[in-house]
Amino acid sequence: MWLPLSNQSLLALFLFVSASILVVGTLRTIVEFSFLTKIYFSTTHGDPADVLEQGCNLFQGRWVLDEHNSRPLYTEESCPYLTRQVTCGRNGRPDSLYQKWRWKPDACDLPRFDALKLLERLRNKRLMFVGDSIQRTQWESMVCLLQPAVPDGKRFIHKDPPRKVFVAEEFNASIEFYWAPFLVESNSDHATKHTVQRRQVKLDSITEHSQHWAAVDVLVFESYVWWMYQPLINATNGSHDVREYDVAAAYELMLRTWAKWIDSAMNPDTQKAYFMSLSPTHLWSWEWRNGSNGNCFNESYPIQRPFWGAGSSLDVMRAVAEALQGLKVKVTMLNITQLSEFRKDAHTSVYTERRGKLITGELRLNPEMYADCIHWCLPGVPDTWNEILYTYLIHGGH
Repeated sequence: MWLPLSNQSLLALFLFVSASILVVGTLRTIVEFSFLTKIYFSTTHGDPADVLEQGCNLFQGRWVLDEHNSRPLYTEESCPYLTRQVTCGRNGRPDSLYQKWRWKPDACDLPRFDALKLLERLRNKRLMFVGDSIQRTQWESMVCLLQPAVPDGKRFIHKDPPRKVFVAEEFNASIEFYWAPFLVESNSDHATKHTVQRRQVKLDSITEHSQHWAAVDVLVFESYVWWMYQPLINATNGSHDVREYDVAAAYELMLRTWAKWIDSAMNPDTQKAYFMSLSPTHLWSWEWRNGSNGNCFNESYPIQRPFWGAGSSLDVMRAVAEALQGLKVKVTMLNITQLSEFRKDAHTSVYTERRGKLITGELRLNPEMYADCIHWCLPGVPDTWNEILYTYLIHGGH
């Protein structure tokens, strides 16, 4: 998803208004979020077996510069499947330091990503990422991480809208992306012809999507940014009558519909499911640098202090955590929000495309209007999300 100029400004305005209390009470927010992290993401859902013994929380740590020259895990040149939206270096970004940071949990190290080992685990299986363009970026990252282990001529991508599918023939495995920005059905479900401006969501309808998920072995869900365009959203729920809902209330109703499907349709003996916590935005540089009036443009270093941005909704985090707790079938939350909050340097900024055209020339001279501080460069932060997912798939007891 790319928000047009005026719409991105409206998104920024809404996120500012809806979350201003988070800015005023930054310390309180961090303390509250740490509590949520402890309750919902460490104790309840557990860590992978090999690091749990060390008492390691994979989501609590810091970003460190790679000292072993192992970053990035792939390059733009080595992965032919990257789209222009995420190839910041190829699009003209002059620095590459954003590719060199490694996430270091406080009490352990993330296991080394072994593409062959994961493909063996996925042999004769399907791994599907479900969500919006943030989730599509995570899918592209996973494809780039896995493709070197698949022989030439034995790997390919095909499009089956709303799916994009990477096939590793030798393993009879597929890595798939399914476009569903709200998870439930909406008027934005077309794979390419969709718009955030006139959103209309069917809060009680999921069948059109879920029929494509039922036979998938590993499901990874995500949905956030499309909900946050305006404080109210047009939706139906239980009838054909459209009315305006508060976004937080509508999100909870969506989760109820999604949760009913999880409990009724998933087989916990043969299927696994994960839910990615929200991907943060970095729309206002005054959040991390007092007195400034920019955004993520020209940022080269992570934030090195406790930080929680105004664009990240604790209400949404809470709603997801509570929905997962109430499930009969286990769905594991992967809490990538706080670790991604630090990475103001890693967004596509002006080194991306807008409506299918590369941002160039004079438009780049106006980053306050044209910088994309929502999406992420690749290689980059979504690779770490996949390292964490890898840890759960390979080492977890789920």
